[in-house]
Amino acid sequence: MAATFYAEPFLTFDLDVFVLLQARTTGLISLTPIYEALRTRGYREEQECVVIEDVPVQFLPAYNSLVEEALAEAREVDYEGVPMRVLRAEHLIAICLQSGRGKDRERVRLLREQGQLDPEYLADLLRRHKLEEKWKAWTE
Repeated sequence: MAATFYAEPFLTFDLDVFVLLQARTTGLISLTPIYEALRTRGYREEQECVVIEDVPVQFLPAYNSLVEEALAEAREVDYEGVPMRVLRAEHLIAICLQSGRGKDRERVRLLREQGQLDPEYLADLLRRHKLEEKWKAWTE
């Protein structure tokens, strides 16, 4: 969904929300507190999502240093009067490269064409997260 702030919208079936969660003493991360809080507000679970105002929302724990950095450097934007944090286009590209799915390749193409990227920031990001080779393979 964040990519729609930078490029033309493309088909997506849910809203992915990255969250920072503390690991329990067992070392496991649990989404239970989020699901319980949303249940008390009347939202229902549907497969791996919670349906919020008719939108399937999937909560994804920040699973590596790239996603944690993306969250720390997210930009605050206003969406229809509601402040929200959106990942930078450069981080979206890096996450897509890391995921490596076919649909991610298309998102990278759209973000490159329309995302008003900071090339120096992107190059540094790709270098630090060891994604330069994948970038070359996807863009040459």
